[in-house]
Amino acid sequence: MDFKISQRVLEKLKNKHGIERSEITECFCNRTGPYFADTRLEHQTNPPTYWFVAPNDKGRLLKVVFMRYPDYFEIKTVFVPTDGSDALYECLCARNAPGPMRTPR
Repeated sequence: MDFKISQRVLEKLKNKHGIERSEITECFCNRTGPYFADTRLEHQTNPPTYWFVAPNDKGRLLKVVFMRYPDYFEIKTVFVPTDGSDALYECLCARNAPGPMRTPR
């Protein structure tokens, strides 16, 4: 699936965060966990905003925030997760990972 980035967002990514468009593609390709919806009230959008954390090809860990449309993803922002979202992502992935069925005792 393709993704779109507005010129304003592309300039912000490059100038503020030092992120190139190619790194975003790399993160989508290197992602191993699912996307998670941003359920915070102040971040509600239509369609919903999703996010994930993944490394680029050089191992730089990035948080990718986007909206999903039928034919493309619209990138809202991408940044190095210094806000704890990388740990949150790991925790959410672990909680949502398929595992052995457990029988109640």
